[in-house]
Amino acid sequence: MKKIYCLLLAVAAVQFTHAQKIKIPQDTSVTTKHSVSVNGNSFNYTAETGFMPLWGKQNKPVASIYYTYYTRDGIKDRKNRPLVISFNGGPGSASVWMHIAYTGPRVLKINDEGFPVQPYGIRENTSSILDVADIVYVNPVNTGYSRPIPDEEGKVDREKFFGVNADVTYLAEWLNTFVTRKNRWLSPKYLIGESYGTTRVSGLALELQNSQWMYLNGVILVSPTELGIERGGPVEIANRLPYFAAAAWYHQLLPSELQNKDLEELLPEVEDFAINKVLPALVKGGFLDVSEREEIAGKMAHYSGIDQQTFLDNNLEVPFRLFWKELLRNEGYTVGRLDSRYRGLDARSSGNSPDYNAELTSWLHSFTPAINYYLREELNFKTDLKYMMFGPVHPWDRSGDHTGENLRQAMAQNPNLDVMIQSGYFDGATTYFNAKYSMWQLDPSGKMKDRLSFKAYRSGHMMYLRKDDLQQANDDLRKFILESLPKENEPARY
Repeated sequence: MKKIYCLLLAVAAVQFTHAQKIKIPQDTSVTTKHSVSVNGNSFNYTAETGFMPLWGKQNKPVASIYYTYYTRDGIKDRKNRPLVISFNGGPGSASVWMHIAYTGPRVLKINDEGFPVQPYGIRENTSSILDVADIVYVNPVNTGYSRPIPDEEGKVDREKFFGVNADVTYLAEWLNTFVTRKNRWLSPKYLIGESYGTTRVSGLALELQNSQWMYLNGVILVSPTELGIERGGPVEIANRLPYFAAAAWYHQLLPSELQNKDLEELLPEVEDFAINKVLPALVKGGFLDVSEREEIAGKMAHYSGIDQQTFLDNNLEVPFRLFWKELLRNEGYTVGRLDSRYRGLDARSSGNSPDYNAELTSWLHSFTPAINYYLREELNFKTDLKYMMFGPVHPWDRSGDHTGENLRQAMAQNPNLDVMIQSGYFDGATTYFNAKYSMWQLDPSGKMKDRLSFKAYRSGHMMYLRKDDLQQANDDLRKFILESLPKENEPARY
């Protein structure tokens, strides 16, 4: 009898579980009031967080997009108030990283170099750009709390969301709804994206112009991806060396005559060698003279902290993963991919690749508890939905990536559109020198180079985690926004 009773309880529990489903809100928000002090000036602001629908072709919602929108209080007329639209990357990454570590009014508690500390928490961001611009953080489908809405048959058309061009198309539609509801059509608008988010915002710049007739004043690319700009073969290999040198410099593994130089004095020397010596040598391939091969390998070793034989054994091409494994091998550590200041521990010192990404585990250690606490306790947003730091968006259709060309075309069509790139010297995933290369190649004509600018910082992929860079990077953003605002009644024309 006891067994039967337990069985009935189990069946009832299963039935209850199937009957109870977490509902995906489609159009709801929570508003809270706060204050912050930025660069010594205190002001009040409003935070609105919630869901806004993405409308489909039949005027039915096909997804529910989660956002957080910050506006500075006391602004009577927002037609001249800049709006910054912020995306992270992945693809599949929530809009959490820049939200609570870079531009927003609150940042997570970490030490001055960006490492996690306990107890976890959130503190005031005295560097936030909220003093000069309102900000909305957008979570694409299957990131954060954003979710697709199944059709009548319970199916989701993944092709609508999970690909380079699909991503850009639906987000442009959603932004039209957001800008219209919030009455921001007259506001100067800026897109900022990090990592894959740079692919996203580069594509959006043209998509917003051509499909939504929404024109921008600026695009900020933080740790940019390749943007569909071709760089294979010798170019890709030669472009690695400046990053190798930066990481080796940080870990004090360079010869004293190099180590004693400031990083920004050293790197132009390495860049010149990569462009003018390594690249031509690689072009010769297997027909490179043996003595020249050894000379080039020796110089690459000189600049990288990796021995000459390793370069020779790999035909002058040391893969990134081998570099991360090799650089501190003698000390028993690996170095991080996205930020090579971070060290990891592998099961074996041998091998050609680290066991894990040391920096990413450290970041998740800091960010995950902080964002879950912040949204519930400070922004008063309650849901049983899981906040997905990284969501299920794969397979991701990467075909037809012409986002760099899209950004160039958007700039050409819109004389008011300026672009700034921000990169960390110790980023081994989207290296600072590849970012420079993208900037050089973005407009081959050189006719718009005065509208392209580059800033680098002494940290990695998320350069803002380091305290000094948090301040400097926000100051650079603030200056870029203010200087790119058109003067009153100034026409957009060549």
